[in-house]
Amino acid sequence: MDGTDGGTGGAHRGLAGQTVVVVGGSAGIGLETARQVRAADGELVLVARDAERLKRAADELNPLSTAAFDAQDTERLERFLGEVPGQVDHVMVTAGSPSYTPLAELDLAEAGCDFGRRIAMMLAVARAGRGKVRAGGTLLFIGGTGGRRPAPGMAVMGALTAALPALTANLALEVAPVRVNLIAAGFVDTPLSASLLGDRLEARREELRKTLPIGRVVGPADVAALAVHIMANGALTGATYDIDGGQQLVAH
Repeated sequence: MDGTDGGTGGAHRGLAGQTVVVVGGSAGIGLETARQVRAADGELVLVARDAERLKRAADELNPLSTAAFDAQDTERLERFLGEVPGQVDHVMVTAGSPSYTPLAELDLAEAGCDFGRRIAMMLAVARAGRGKVRAGGTLLFIGGTGGRRPAPGMAVMGALTAALPALTANLALEVAPVRVNLIAAGFVDTPLSASLLGDRLEARREELRKTLPIGRVVGPADVAALAVHIMANGALTGATYDIDGGQQLVAH
């Protein structure tokens, strides 16, 4: 192990006085990350699709500014980031939801759009981030681990799950010295999970409590803590960080 570098790039400098743009910042992982940024004396710019939820988040967190639009509109997203005043320190994108559709029921045009929009969203943020994010700052994206295990209905998700780490690594080279990282989460107990599972939510929670090595369900605060760490640690780039409570280690 190389311990000769006397620099402070890997030190935790905290987020005090830094500006973090959170895309998808009105609920779930994005909202909890925004809360932790504020707790660390950072400043916020919040973006979300739902204007009402965004207002509630803004009332709680007092961001520098907010904007309500769908982040999958990549032209709008790139334009917005370019128009944020001055430079920012970090951009985190949590927008987007998984799609689980068996092959027989798959709409090919829709599947292609789902895949393409997620890729295009990362590319748009990276292109805008080159001139907007300070050197050493972060572009941070949220992906998942569930698509790593092949199963019926997981074709699109599996392909996307494999693609995002490769895209992250390549972007880290293209936009350096801005850093680019990916968080790959397992099941996280968020409103999105509740909407996807419906009346099966509590059964899923109980199953995870019994089977995960950590003995509990992963929550938004767990993922947010990892996000803040990645932002603060200047030595991290081009990598994918799993957070699933050991879910990949146990049989499904």
